[in-house]
Amino acid sequence: MKKLLVALCLFALPVLALAQEENPVKWAFSSKKVNATTYEVIATATIEKGWHVYAQEAGEGPIPTTFKFAKNPLVVPTGKVKEVGKLHKAFDKNFDSELKYYENTVSFVQTVTVKGKAATKLKGSVEFMVCDDHQCLPPTEVEFAFNVGGK
Repeated sequence: MKKLLVALCLFALPVLALAQEENPVKWAFSSKKVNATTYEVIATATIEKGWHVYAQEAGEGPIPTTFKFAKNPLVVPTGKVKEVGKLHKAFDKNFDSELKYYENTVSFVQTVTVKGKAATKLKGSVEFMVCDDHQCLPPTEVEFAFNVGGK
């Protein structure tokens, strides 16, 4: 009976190890006051070595990094989300396309204008896809909330 239990445990451990979700991207969110009514909201992705995250305009095939902002009558986004990092461009045989992506770290910056003087939150989510040279993980969505406005 003990041998059977030990054998079952030995077979179960690799399955459980594979079931652990791989997460090679860590996100940090912050806001920076530019002037009395303008803020920059910043989403920074730190990417493990060997992996990459696609740009907002990645090319044909992969899921690009996409930001969705919840409606807030006190916060108005101005312009597009800017990418700050070292942009790589390379042909990917898996997608049969030239792709744009970031390695190591990239920041996405959105400028917003706050109406009124009250503090408020800008909420939303970022959807992204992460790949290495051999595989891509399914697209992931991460929610965020930025504090903006007020004193």
